[in-house]
Amino acid sequence: MMNKVSVVGAGNVGATIGLLLAQKEIADVVLLDVVEGIPQGKALDMMEAAPLQGYNSAITGTQDYRDTAGSDIVVVTAGLARKPGMSREDLLVKNKEIIESVVEQVRAHSPGSIIILVTNPLDIMTYLAWKVSGFEPKKVLGQAGVLDSSRFRCFIAMELGVSVEDVSAMVLGGHGDSMVPLPRYTTVSGITITELLPADAIERIVQRTRKAGGEIVAHLKTGSAYYSPAAATVEMVEAILKDKKRIMPVSACLTGEYGLDDIYIGVPVILGKGGVEKIIELKLTGDELAALQKSAAIYKEKIQNLGI
Repeated sequence: MMNKVSVVGAGNVGATIGLLLAQKEIADVVLLDVVEGIPQGKALDMMEAAPLQGYNSAITGTQDYRDTAGSDIVVVTAGLARKPGMSREDLLVKNKEIIESVVEQVRAHSPGSIIILVTNPLDIMTYLAWKVSGFEPKKVLGQAGVLDSSRFRCFIAMELGVSVEDVSAMVLGGHGDSMVPLPRYTTVSGITITELLPADAIERIVQRTRKAGGEIVAHLKTGSAYYSPAAATVEMVEAILKDKKRIMPVSACLTGEYGLDDIYIGVPVILGKGGVEKIIELKLTGDELAALQKSAAIYKEKIQNLGI
């Protein structure tokens, strides 16, 4: 029997997640959206592509949360996307009500599920989802570091003219301008990038990684990234459903790790069938730890201002 993954929000990100999950035959997919016809039409379109691409996952479109009942994982992409000039934090108040409503429905229909948040501002929305759901913290997590690390890897490969497959990277902190890329933990076939690139090039790539989402928004003008966020989310879903025990940076609930408590922030974790099965506490330099704690402080203040 196939696993069941529901994707709430059938826009560019959600629909791409659904298609990638189906193509990899990771799960049967339910696309849910408040706009009538959108999830149904996209689901049918994907099903009609299945004979050509050879996948057998079932894809359903709906407005009814009852169709999501019993989901193993619920991916939440619902919310407003960024537009040029907007920060992720500008979306805070507008997306808060949406996430509260969605998570209440998830709690009612799939109480045993794992929730993966994609909606921005990511770390704050993940914290909110945890509070509203009442789920164990290991079963509520946010997609952030996997995407940020992929962007870091991409830019390093472009700079060096090497395959992206040989680049491994680690990015901690919030999913925003305060993220903390870690060159010391970033390698190309095991060689740290500090041996391959001069300090000024690394700093330029770090800054581009921090601004990567905004760079895409500036190009698109009427939307934000969706292929890479979707691919990052699917990596997480696959790690959980296949119990791969993969080490990935995700937005997870900290309870003293890195000197932080009662906050969701990007850190490396082991992902398996239980969700966040272990938080890995890296040995950071003083500057790296200070940057991570500064990133967390930004989000903690915004959480307090929202009264969550």
